Amino acid sequence: MPHIPLTPIESWIHEKIGGESGLLTREALTRYQMGALQATVDFALKNVPFYQKKLAPFSEKRITSPSDLLALPFTEAEDIRRAPLQFIGVSQGEIARAVTLKTSGTTASPKRIFFTEEDLELTVDYFAHAMADFVTPGRRVLIFMPGPQPESIGQLIRRGLGRMGVKGIVAGPVTDPSQAADLINDHEPECLIGIPTQMLQLARREGIRARCQERIKNVILSADYVPCAITRAIETAWNCSVFNHYGMTEMGYAGGVECHAGHGYHFREADLYIEIIDPASGDPVQDGEMGEVVFTTLTRKGMPLIRYRTGDLARFLKGRCPCDTILKRMAPVSGRRQGAVSLKNGALLTLADLDEALFSVPDLLNYHAKITRIREGETLTIAFFSVSSDRESNRHAVHEAVSQIQIIQDALFQGALTLSIEEEQNAPCATTGMIKRTLTDQRESGPLV
Repeated sequence: MPHIPLTPIESWIHEKIGGESGLLTREALTRYQMGALQATVDFALKNVPFYQKKLAPFSEKRITSPSDLLALPFTEAEDIRRAPLQFIGVSQGEIARAVTLKTSGTTASPKRIFFTEEDLELTVDYFAHAMADFVTPGRRVLIFMPGPQPESIGQLIRRGLGRMGVKGIVAGPVTDPSQAADLINDHEPECLIGIPTQMLQLARREGIRARCQERIKNVILSADYVPCAITRAIETAWNCSVFNHYGMTEMGYAGGVECHAGHGYHFREADLYIEIIDPASGDPVQDGEMGEVVFTTLTRKGMPLIRYRTGDLARFLKGRCPCDTILKRMAPVSGRRQGAVSLKNGALLTLADLDEALFSVPDLLNYHAKITRIREGETLTIAFFSVSSDRESNRHAVHEAVSQIQIIQDALFQGALTLSIEEEQNAPCATTGMIKRTLTDQRESGPLV
């Protein structure tokens, strides 16, 4: 087995926490985290209106071990939607960036997330170290992420790359595949960073594939959870290595990234404390068990978050990574807490079920799915985008892929479900901006005609 280098995130964390000489230990990192958790709670009680009320009954509670944190209540996304300004921990004049997050496919109020310049610097510093695993000084990285504003995620990545002697070019999300191909051809990057379905659409276009096979060494996928089928498709098309990054705006954009072992995310554990809980009970689960990702910020001042429920489902992996880091490993996110729909026969269908089947279809670029009810019957409709112009073949391939999902196969056999496959036309791009695929339940909206 080839040697796997130690993730550079470990040495960076060791330096950040003022570790003693020698290697970082799990015990030293845990001690630091417990102190940082207590400092975060103290800061929130003093400066953050929401937590002044929420944590008042726990003001005498001291955090000296991970179990002590379990007494504190969770923070929900709805809490931020309802009163975002109540989460600010500094004067509004110190806020350098405010981000509005709209949830695709729902009528929920948007979330507002706030950062100071110091908060954003934490993210830049992370990228300056984490990216050392994937690109070398003097090379170029094309960043297909939002980037017009000075403090956008694309610009923060560019700034981090610049500190390690790498030129980052912020291209923005892919809206024109041909234009994206020209950028790849002109800049000859060693690495691409982009949204999974958008990188997939580039990999599946023949003209772009040839340009990338000799140039791209690594691809970092972010801003959405990544089906294994997408990773395999990109690796095969471009003969490159694909790594997944997990983060969200509420985390400060950056959370954790895979190392060369490809065995789970390594988190920026000096800035974030990660838990995985049972979504129903709220109790912690054992390593290896699936649950909901919860995090607490350890170094943020503009908008600290304590035990924030992300809605993402994942699990901690047992044992040490082949790179031999002492950092925890989290398996790739497999879906959302609210991303499942119950079929007529009682089975649960998830977006992850559809992802692995549909993204294995060679020409498929993206899709949306919905469940509807007409009279007594239920219909699963798949609306997909394809790189191929053979509409009948496309529909057949998608129908076959969906029919092979065991949950759907059983429902079809029982007469509890019918399939409707539709190909979307006149779509210039597999996605537009950051909008993601969806699985929506429209059965409560009444009969459709």
